[in-house]
Amino acid sequence: MDSWCMEFLGSGVEERIHESQGMSSVVGVRLRDGREVAVKIRSDDEGRAATCVAIQGELAAGGFVCATPVSPVTVTDGVAVHAEEWIQGGEMLRSAGTHHAELSGRLLADLMTRLESITVPEPPLPNPVWVQWDYDGGGLFPPNFEDIDRRAELMPLPQWITDVAVRIRDRMSRATTLRRVLGHTDWEAQNMRWMGSRPHVVHDWDSLSWLPEAAVVGAASGAFASQETPTLAPIESSDAFLEAYQTARGRRFDSTEVEITWATSLFPAVHNARGEFLFDSPKVTWTALREQLAVRLALAGA
Repeated sequence: MDSWCMEFLGSGVEERIHESQGMSSVVGVRLRDGREVAVKIRSDDEGRAATCVAIQGELAAGGFVCATPVSPVTVTDGVAVHAEEWIQGGEMLRSAGTHHAELSGRLLADLMTRLESITVPEPPLPNPVWVQWDYDGGGLFPPNFEDIDRRAELMPLPQWITDVAVRIRDRMSRATTLRRVLGHTDWEAQNMRWMGSRPHVVHDWDSLSWLPEAAVVGAASGAFASQETPTLAPIESSDAFLEAYQTARGRRFDSTEVEITWATSLFPAVHNARGEFLFDSPKVTWTALREQLAVRLALAGA
């Protein structure tokens, strides 16, 4: 860490002030020149990281509530590293209610409007695994971490989860004419901080994707309330999210797009319920998914 910071930030590490581990490792450090930065480390065999960080930089420069990258992305042996400014403060919204849904939906609408003006030489593909329903490499789910894939080989999924995945993929296969756009597809409470009703910062720009707008919004409408443990928002809250988003964007989804929003609200939940089954974790998403499944599938036309 010290040598990387010396080479790419011009100052060594004085102190570690934060460490967290998820899809990425994030280490907050205070440099010897007084700056505080977050260093992000993650696998990047496909070269997505540089594209995602470039987009994040444009958003930050345009005034969106995200950290400004302060280094290039370096990739060594399939591991990408970059640094960005360290933003403290704000609170996570710990509610699955309609007020949180409306705030989150309006913020996503602001982001999607800003992303429309950003062009990239290549889109950030492949999309994150929890929204990769178009995976065509065989099987219902794309490859993931080695431990997950090994468990999946040894533990057949319950039939109901398999059936849901098939129905969602079938519904999405009939939406191939929808134009793809940039979007943030880990739109969860844990990745945002607020000052009351005012957004303070949005994190996790590795989760940018290249999907139809309705798919980005649908995935967010189901996942927005997820905190440290993923869940599926109540149906009325997802509905409030979709309404707030469309109002803020100033356009209504057509009937096909509406179905796509509900279809894609399910796939991250299926991904998370599958993980709960494979690792014998508390059945948080599993329970919400089973309770809401019939209604969401009907709304999706699936």
